[in-house]
Amino acid sequence: MPDPVAVNSMFGRIARRYDAANHLLSGGIDRWWRRRLVRVVGKGMPARVLDLATGSGDVAFALARALPRSTAITGMDFCKPMLDEAELKKASLPKEHQNVIFRQGDALSLPLPDGSVDAVTISFGLRNMEDRHRALSEMRRVLIQGGHVHVLEFSQPQRWFRPFYRFYLRHIMPRLAKAVTGDKAAYDYLCGSVETFPSHSELSTEIKEAGFFSVNVVRMTFGIVALHTATK
Repeated sequence: MPDPVAVNSMFGRIARRYDAANHLLSGGIDRWWRRRLVRVVGKGMPARVLDLATGSGDVAFALARALPRSTAITGMDFCKPMLDEAELKKASLPKEHQNVIFRQGDALSLPLPDGSVDAVTISFGLRNMEDRHRALSEMRRVLIQGGHVHVLEFSQPQRWFRPFYRFYLRHIMPRLAKAVTGDKAAYDYLCGSVETFPSHSELSTEIKEAGFFSVNVVRMTFGIVALHTATK
């Protein structure tokens, strides 16, 4: 499992160029993945949303644009430099994003009471958790009964696409990332974490083992990304 100290340090190093790298490395399709997530979250009409591993706040701000202004959205991350980037971004955005607040917090021990949110989102952050079961259990704890967790994460692609995808992860993506962020080592780790992450069916099992039910999966882009939605 990932070392949380190393992960925190890594994201701190790449925080300022993280958004640019994401858009480049995904060919811009990361925006579409987030839109699919936001659309699913909106169907539940949550009044209180926790966006875990919020990073620079892209998902939190996308939620703010799509949901009613009365929706309370908390973006939480354990990496302070990433939260600093989120606050800078918020200061430059229109007032409709002011219902988003950012807090530092560890997903393995959330600083929130039981049953305090209606929905939890986490995008491309679960694979960086030292203990996925504990993180998922914490998400379940802070959700109301009947609340939903939404996990947008890299997954294992369709069989025919795997050789192309692995070549990209091992040989192209780290070099592109180095050109943008200057930190090839960070993306060597991130590429490795993507390649070894569970398949969509295996992650569904992990979510159920954390106490959730009605796990629904939407696979995207030849299966390289999957959106899991489950209910407490």
